[in-house]
Amino acid sequence: MQLSDFNFELPVELIAQYPCKDRTGCRLLALDGNTGETRDLKFYNVIDFLEPGDLLVFNDTKVIPARIFGNKETGAKVEILVERIYSKDCILAHTRASRSPKPGSVIVVGDYRFEVTDRRDDLFVLSLTGTDESVFDVLDKIGHVPLPPYINRPDDSSDKDDYQTVYGKIPGAVAAPTAGLHFDENFIEQIREKGVNTAFVTLHVGAGTFQPVKESRIEDHKMHAEFVHVPEEVTELIRRTKSSGHKVIAVGTTSVRSLESCAQEAGTVENMHEYSKDTSIFIYPGYEYKVVDALITNFHLPQSTLIMLVSAFAGYEHTMNAYNHAVAEKYRFFSYGDAMYITRKTV
Repeated sequence: MQLSDFNFELPVELIAQYPCKDRTGCRLLALDGNTGETRDLKFYNVIDFLEPGDLLVFNDTKVIPARIFGNKETGAKVEILVERIYSKDCILAHTRASRSPKPGSVIVVGDYRFEVTDRRDDLFVLSLTGTDESVFDVLDKIGHVPLPPYINRPDDSSDKDDYQTVYGKIPGAVAAPTAGLHFDENFIEQIREKGVNTAFVTLHVGAGTFQPVKESRIEDHKMHAEFVHVPEEVTELIRRTKSSGHKVIAVGTTSVRSLESCAQEAGTVENMHEYSKDTSIFIYPGYEYKVVDALITNFHLPQSTLIMLVSAFAGYEHTMNAYNHAVAEKYRFFSYGDAMYITRKTV
């Protein structure tokens, strides 16, 4: 398929700059992947699609304050966006400056110094020097919430909570698993009281999730790698859910990629076991899903790998028709926007 197949016209005013005040109060577009039927609902209606015995899978990664601003020793300004934390004093990062920093150079951020020790394609390895503090501690002091590039404003104090799921606990993401932003503690408890099981996987979302696809043939695109952990007890819950005829519902495309990476390596759901490694899985139309039966997700960028994943899940025509409907009905798009509940196309 061609990259242009996944384009759609999106008025800029539909790109949400702030979240709903009530996490569960946004709009929900329900899409049946088999019929293409859509329904306009509220997010709290998602509970009506869940049945006792179903399994809802969340991504418990936690967003770190990954954007920092500093200067080269020459005084030139540098913006650093952390991609991955390697150790307590070493990070892999994107940099934005008038000229790329050279290995051996130093970037000064307040009282802290980061030495450029290596370059890996477009990214840089930076080592924190002159302090016993960990990178996590330093980022907590000087870092900013890494809002996506389509949110056209600086981060403010409210984003520290707003751009974080209520259940995030494993620090490491530089972008939020945004479908999870619609859940609060009370709603999760209501879901559990209904008899729906919950489980948590971890995928640390990297800044590469916002990188555009540059290849005209989508099959030629190479995905960035992200760390995934699917615990053994989650694979057991999946087997039990599937064998009893109930649904596995992924909260967000990151949960999808985690579960399908695990299943892809195992070959079958029955052979799934603990999975803890990097994944570069690229899901686009033609992919056969092994685990996920339904998906809760936000609306994604035109020509992005995530709209391709959704198209593989619900069918290309159904997906693009649903997106055009969302634009016509003025749904709010992207990280702080509205959501979809999608059942997988099986026929």
